[in-house]
This record gives sequence, C-alpha cells and structure tokens, in this order.
Amino acid sequence: MIRIGTLELAWTDPVVLGLGAIVALLVILLLLVLRVVGRSAQPVVQELGWMSQRVQALAEGQERLAGGLHHVSETQAVSQTAMLQMMEQRLAEVQRQMGENLQGSAMRTARSLGELQQRLETIDKAQANIEKLSGNVLSLQDILSNKQTRGAFGEIQLHDIVLKALPSDSYTMQATLSNGRRADCLIHLPNPPGPIVVDSKFPLEAYEALRRAQSQPELDAAARFLRQSVRTHIRAIAERYVIEGETADGALMFLPSEAVYAELHANFPDLVREGFAAKVWIVSPTTCMAVLNTMRAVLKDARMREQAGAIRKELAMLYQDLTRLGDRVANLDRHFGQAAKDIDEIKISAEKAGKRARRLDNFDFEELAPETTPLIGQ
Repeated sequence: MIRIGTLELAWTDPVVLGLGAIVALLVILLLLVLRVVGRSAQPVVQELGWMSQRVQALAEGQERLAGGLHHVSETQAVSQTAMLQMMEQRLAEVQRQMGENLQGSAMRTARSLGELQQRLETIDKAQANIEKLSGNVLSLQDILSNKQTRGAFGEIQLHDIVLKALPSDSYTMQATLSNGRRADCLIHLPNPPGPIVVDSKFPLEAYEALRRAQSQPELDAAARFLRQSVRTHIRAIAERYVIEGETADGALMFLPSEAVYAELHANFPDLVREGFAAKVWIVSPTTCMAVLNTMRAVLKDARMREQAGAIRKELAMLYQDLTRLGDRVANLDRHFGQAAKDIDEIKISAEKAGKRARRLDNFDFEELAPETTPLIGQ
C-alpha cells in the first residue's frame, strides 16, 4: 500500500502504475540529458569564454563611449560659452544700432513735427486770411446789394482810375454843371471837344437776374430787364451831362464791372449801338484807363499849343544867347592870336639874350660891336 496524505493506493492501482511509468520515463530522460551534457560541455565553456570577452569589450567600449561623451560635453560647453558670448556681442550691436536708429527716428520725427507745425501755422494764417477775405466778400456783397453804396463803390473805383491816369488839375470829381446836375467826374479837355463827363452806373440787379435765369422765360425776362436798365442810364446821361456850349457833345458811362461790360458787348450789341447813337460811350475799368491815357495825350498836346508863344520867345532868347556866344568866341580867338604872336616875339628876344650871354661868357667882344644898337621889336 502507498499512502499519499489521507489517500491510500495499492501497488496494483492503475494510478500508481501510471505514476511509476511517468517517474521511470523522467529518470530515463534525465539520464539522456546528462549524457548529452557530458558530451557538449567543452563547446559551452568556450562559448562562455567568448561571451566573457565580448562583455569585457562592451565594458571597454562603454568606458570609451563615456570618455567621448565627456569630451563632447566639454566641447559643447565651450561652444555654448562662445555662442553665448557671440550672441551677447551681437545683441549689444543690435541694441546699439537700434538705439542709433531710434535716435535718428526721433530726430527725424522731431524735424517732421517741426515742419508740420510750420505748415499748420501757415495753414492757420491762410485760414485767417480766407476768413478775412470771406468777411470782405460778405461786406462787398452788402455794399453791392444797396444802390447808394453800390454807386459810391463805382465812384470810388472811377476816382482811383482817373487819379492814376490824369494830372490832378485836369479833372474835377463831383463837378456841378450849369443845369444843377452833379457829375461823378468832369475832365477838362480843350475845345474841341471840350469838357467831358464820366458818370458811373452799375446795373447789378439786372445782370444778376440774367445769371440766375434757368429757363428760357426767365432768360427773356432778365434780358428785357437789363436792356431797360442800360437804356435808362444811357438816356439819363445824355440828357443830364451833355450841355451845348458847356460840355463836349458826348459823355462816358463807366461800368465798374468787366463782366457786365463783356456781357453787353457779347450778347447785347444793340445797347452798345444805342449808346453810340446817343453819344454815350460805355467803358469798363480797363477800357476807361485806355481812354483816359488818350485824353492825357490830348491834354499834353493842348498845353504844348498854349505854351507855343512862350516856347517861341524862349527860342528867340536862345538865339540871341548863341549869337553873343559866337561873338565872344571870336574875340577870344583874336586874343589867343595876339597872345600867340607876343609869345613868338618873346621867344625871339629870349634866344638873342641867350646868345649875348654865351658871347660874354667866351669874351667875344669883337662880335658884339655890330649889334650895339638893337632893332625895335627885337
């Protein structure tokens, strides 16, 4: 019997027999292994020695690798130090350049701000001038909107033109005529044609209505209004300022606006012809200056004719002065001729006196006897 714990088995039990077979098989296998191991022990020892050498070589390689890694680490540290120094130098250079650039930018910015300030001051001055000009324009509009002030504006402009073109004694501003009418300007021209009147007229309302017209009916109405205004001025000047025996047989109507003058000549030639027929000539500031320059030439010619007698008298006196001058020059010429003759005789006497002095110096008394009695004039 075989007891295994609490289990008892007989030797003939199949389990015991199976276990016995297994144990026997294991023993056989162990014996076979030992036999095989006994035959191959020498190659295993050699393999173990080779593996030991490889392990030692690996250890040496590891040591060399550690040394190489240490060298690489030192080289890397040196490189890192040099790199850091180079980077610090580069950073300092960049900082310096940035400082210079910032300083230059600051200077340029300050200069630009200064120039901008100057430009702003110029703009402010221009703005002030524009505002002042706008105020002047508004004032001018206020002046032109009133008939009386508009008339005064035309008279002032006319006075300024006449003052520049004519002598002060050749005209009279606000002259009163024999019919009691007062002319803006009376130019004292000689007869013919005689004193001529220049009167200032400014049909501004009619002209502005013409400019504002948008439709054909408005244009026609504004044109009629302008024709009526200009015809009224032409008739008034012809009736008031053309006086027979006192003034010239014509007068000038001064328009203080080149635009109105151009409009009349461009689109209303019938009004200009009516003015010619009534002997009222329409002038603008430019054409008035040209007419006044012509009048100045007429005044100059008239004054020269008035002074013709005085000029002839002065010419006669000049002729007498020239005659006396010729006589005195002739007398002076005669005096110069006599003086030249006297000088020649003085030279002859001086030469003879010199000869006598030389003879006396040489004791030539024999030669002196014939000349004891000098001739008259020598």
